[in-house]
Amino acid sequence: MSGQIARATLIVVLSGAIWGFYWLPVRMLSDAGLGGAWGTLAITVSALLVLAPAAWRARSDLRRASPLALVSIGLGGLAFALYSIGFNYGRVAIIILLFFLTPVWSVLITRFVLGWHTPMLRIVAIGLGLGGLCVMLSADGQWPVPRGIGEWMALAAGILWSLATTGMRTASQIAPAPAAFVFALGAVIASVLMAPSLSPWPTAPVPGVTIIVALGTGALWWGLSTACLMWATVRLDPTRVGILLMAEVLIGAASAALLAGEALAPLELVGGALVLFAGVCEVWPVRQRV
Repeated sequence: MSGQIARATLIVVLSGAIWGFYWLPVRMLSDAGLGGAWGTLAITVSALLVLAPAAWRARSDLRRASPLALVSIGLGGLAFALYSIGFNYGRVAIIILLFFLTPVWSVLITRFVLGWHTPMLRIVAIGLGLGGLCVMLSADGQWPVPRGIGEWMALAAGILWSLATTGMRTASQIAPAPAAFVFALGAVIASVLMAPSLSPWPTAPVPGVTIIVALGTGALWWGLSTACLMWATVRLDPTRVGILLMAEVLIGAASAALLAGEALAPLELVGGALVLFAGVCEVWPVRQRV
């Protein structure tokens, strides 16, 4: 594995670990009165403010950038906005696991849209991932389909993120900081469009600590972490990105169980394990080709 690939791999793993705690500030903002998409809007607007100087300095590069690259990055922001909003409408671990079916969607996209070679283990991984999804969603004896707007948002976010990372990998040469700005811009647009339909406009005054939480979350998660992720994403196979980000699954599920009392039922744990094992199966053929 080359030095650059190794650094990109480490960055994606660390990003996944940081995002494993992302649900905490989202829930804090919701409890402070910024429910629905309003909290995500506050976070992503804060990220735009933090990243605006870098985007301004790179404005000529952004004007020359491939439209496909810009759309792909903005689509990634839209996906993460859906993911972020979903935490207000579902259990943390289930939202994360539904999002992290991304390796399955990435394999299908790269195979049938781009015509890339698909190793046998990746085909097996698709079956494991979809099987894990069915087990997880049918744990309470119901049909294995997402229930509630939060779960549907997470599932849609994973599919959109797969499309976005594929586009970024094939077309993007934008520097990390301005790419993160475009990413946050896509999330802001999505949040603005969804917020009015999900919850009423907050009427109570926003406390100062809420503003600090929004600014800090925008700077750390949507600013620094996303800029690093943008750098790494264009240097890695789209499926590997989805797999390496799975550190978020373990940390998110553990933190939600400890801090929010959202433990998974036995069958949900089995389904989640199958989703994670699907990712493990997919990483091996990628490593063999590097």
